[in-house]
Parts: sequence; structure tokens; C-alpha cells
Amino acid sequence: MMRLFRPIVLALAGLALAMAGPVDAAVAAKGQFSWVGPKGRPFFVDNPPDGRCYTMSQEAHGAHNGTGSPATIYSGKQCKGKSVHLTPGHGAPRGTAFSSVRFG
Repeated sequence: MMRLFRPIVLALAGLALAMAGPVDAAVAAKGQFSWVGPKGRPFFVDNPPDGRCYTMSQEAHGAHNGTGSPATIYSGKQCKGKSVHLTPGHGAPRGTAFSSVRFG
């Protein structure tokens, strides 16, 4: 019995050490960013990483920044074009369409 138990304990200890390792330096915008897509369907992303540009694959409007970080929505793909800054907890002006977003 002890021979079977030892490998299980070692595996669990190894898993605990791996999980307690160094924390990733990437910072995430804690919370949820939401928007309205085609046919009025709601979409969202949880805890998006700061500094990364997300390009929408389809129409998007009604952006709401429910994260704790500022977000900027852009009229063009690849975070280019006219931009609108969204502070944490706020939404874009009604009817504002966007093609990409960046957090942080």
C-alpha cells in the first residue's frame, strides 16, 4: 500500500510546486469587456491582457468596459483609426461602432 501511495503524494507535491512557481509578468484587465455583435447578440471577454490589440472579426458596437483598466476602441482594424477612450466601468457613446480594442 505504501508503494502505491508514495507516487501519488510525490505527484501532488510536484503539482503544488509548479502552481506556486513564479507569477507571469503579464497584467490583465480584471473584469469583463462586453459589446453587441451581429443580430444584437451580446459578446464579452473576461480579464483581457493589457497592451494587446484585439481585432473584431465581425461588426461590433455598444462597447462597455467592465474591467479595472482603461480601454480604447478603434474604428479600424489593428487598433488604427479614430479612437474612443473608455474608463473602467463606462461604455462608449450610443451607436459607436468599433473594429478593434486595446486595454491598459
